[in-house]
Amino acid sequence: MKFIRMLWMILFFAAFAVPLTKSNVSLISAKDKAQQYTRALEFDYITWTLDATGIKAGMTGIAPSQRLTAAQQHQLVIRYFELVSELDFVKYSVQLIYSNPEVENPEIEAREELAKQEELQDAIRRLDPLVEDILQRQVANTLNTMGIIRLGEAIPPVLYHTSATPKSLITSPRDRIEQDVNLSLMADLTLEQTNTLEEQVEQSTGESALVVGTGGIGVYPTMIMRTADLMWVINTIAHEWTHNYLTLRLLGLNYDTSPELRTMNETAAAIAGNEIGEEVIKTYYPELVSNGNNAVKLAAPAEEDGFNFQAEMHITRVTVDKLLALGKVNEAEAYMEERRQVFVAHGYLIRKINQAYFAFYGAYADSPVGAAGEDPVGGAVRTLWANSESLAVFLRTMGKMNSYNDLQLAIQDFY
Repeated sequence: MKFIRMLWMILFFAAFAVPLTKSNVSLISAKDKAQQYTRALEFDYITWTLDATGIKAGMTGIAPSQRLTAAQQHQLVIRYFELVSELDFVKYSVQLIYSNPEVENPEIEAREELAKQEELQDAIRRLDPLVEDILQRQVANTLNTMGIIRLGEAIPPVLYHTSATPKSLITSPRDRIEQDVNLSLMADLTLEQTNTLEEQVEQSTGESALVVGTGGIGVYPTMIMRTADLMWVINTIAHEWTHNYLTLRLLGLNYDTSPELRTMNETAAAIAGNEIGEEVIKTYYPELVSNGNNAVKLAAPAEEDGFNFQAEMHITRVTVDKLLALGKVNEAEAYMEERRQVFVAHGYLIRKINQAYFAFYGAYADSPVGAAGEDPVGGAVRTLWANSESLAVFLRTMGKMNSYNDLQLAIQDFY
C-alpha cells in the first residue's frame, strides 16, 4: 500500500505540477510574445519528471540508507558535501586555466584538473541516491517531530532529485513591479543567449525582462540543484516540499491567481524551509550549529565594511517604487543601474537590476528588509507566523487561504 500511495502522489504531481503552455497562436499577451523567442529554449519538464519519477520508483522499498547506522549516514552526508565543495574548487581551477590568454594549450595544461574533475563527478553521482534518501528521511522525520504530519507520514512524501535546475525568464511592466511572465528555460543557457533573449523579449513585449537562476523547483519529485552548502540544500528540500504540501490546498492551487497569492505562497514556503531546515541541522548535524557556521558552505561576500545586502536592496526597492509611482520610469531604471554598480563594488556580482528583478525576488518576503520593499503582503504573512503557536498551525492556516483578504482577516485579532 505504501508503494501504491507514493506512486499515486508521484503521478498526481507529475500531471499537475508541470507547467502547461497555451496553444493560442495569437500574440496577445506578453507570454505569447515572449514565447516566440523561448520555445526552442524552454525546459523539458515532462522528460525530466518521467526520468526522476523512474529513479524514485526504482528506489521504493529498497531504502539503501536504512542499511547504514545513524553515524554512518551522518558521515556519508558530510563526506558528500565535502566532495561537492572539492569539485567546485577544481572546476574553478579549470576555468582559470582556460580563461588565461597566456596558456597556449589549456586542455593539456589542465589535464590533471580535468581528470580530477571527472573522478569527483563519478564519486558524487554514485552517492547521489544514498544522500537523497538520507536527507529525505531526515526532513520527513522532522516534519513528524514538528507536528506538521498528522498521520505519521508526509503527504506528499518528501522526494527530491539532484539536478541542474532550469533558468526562468521573468518579465514585468516597466511602469510598475509585477510579474507578468515566468517561463522555465534550459539550465545551460550561455550568457550570450541570455542577453540576446532578454533584448528580444523586451523589444517584443515592451516590458522589463530578466533571466534568473533557480535553486529548486516544486515539481514532483522536487528538483534541487547541487551545491556544497548543506544547510541551503536542506532548507530548499523543505521549502519545495512546502510548495507541494500547499498545492494540495487552496493557497497552493491559486499560486498564480494574483501577485499577492504568489507572495503569500513564497513567503510561507521560505519561512517553513528555514524553520524545518534549522531543526534538521540541530537534530542530525549539531556540530554545524555549535561551530556557528556550515562547515561545507562556500564563502559569501564579506560585509566587514558595514554594507548589508538585504538592507541596501530594501532601500533600492523602496526608492524604485516611489519613482515608478510618480511615472518616472527612465529615472527609476537609471537609478537601478547605479545601485547595481554599488552592489558589484561590494562583491555582489549582480548582472542586472530592473523591474523584473524585483518582480521575481520580491515575492520572497520572509525578511522584513529586502527585495520586497514595503509590500504589505510579506509583512502580513510574517505577522501571522509570529503569532502562530507552531509551524504546523501556521501552515494549516495559510493553506486554507484563497486571497490576501483572507490573510488580513486572520491577523486582525493581533492588533
